[in-house]
Amino acid sequence: MLVLTRKANQSIMIGDDIEISILSVAGEKVRVGITAPRSVPVYRDEVYLEIVAERGAIAGAERSFQPEVDAALEKLAKP
Repeated sequence: MLVLTRKANQSIMIGDDIEISILSVAGEKVRVGITAPRSVPVYRDEVYLEIVAERGAIAGAERSFQPEVDAALEKLAKP
């Protein structure tokens, strides 16, 4: 896992077309904005796990990644 420190109004780029922006920090709450192509699904972790569970993709595993996410990550990893 890569760990980065950012302040409000700073961003992180993932590949050429995904930007993670820190919108604000108030106490223990951090507001994050994500700019990504519509073809890249973006979910909160708890929502993603519900989607996977509904699809029946969790078979004794704590977490399983959907094929669309894997494909998007592979695309981003290629130079």
